[in-house]
Amino acid sequence: MAVEQGVKSARRGDEIIATGRRKTAVARVRLKAGGGEITVNGRELDAYFPAVKDRALVSGALEQLGKRGEVKVTITVDGGGPTGQAGACRLGIARALKVFDVELAEPLRQGGLLTRDGRMKERKKYGLRGARRGTQFSKR
Repeated sequence: MAVEQGVKSARRGDEIIATGRRKTAVARVRLKAGGGEITVNGRELDAYFPAVKDRALVSGALEQLGKRGEVKVTITVDGGGPTGQAGACRLGIARALKVFDVELAEPLRQGGLLTRDGRMKERKKYGLRGARRGTQFSKR
């Protein structure tokens, strides 16, 4: 059974698949019962996200609910930069946890972990130098 278009999370056997997005980054999260290891694109969490704030963002949902040692998380992430990817991973993990244990849905919602951050880069408009900056005025 494949994950359908537009579906944010699904259960396939003993594995839960969820999608998280942030800016232009997309993270596909696979979560199942295990020893607490987090793998991102085939590498350990510490190796993939060297910045402490990004590591804290990714594992924040697991730490907040005390599920860090109970689940094994495998993430495939692409697009965007490190912060966007970390945010996408966080949303994917939160959505997967909601399917993993239905009773966690309310604490996840209260913590703001199930809310997708919709802020994107504004597109450049014609006649301007950027999204909003105009050209410099020249008197002569």
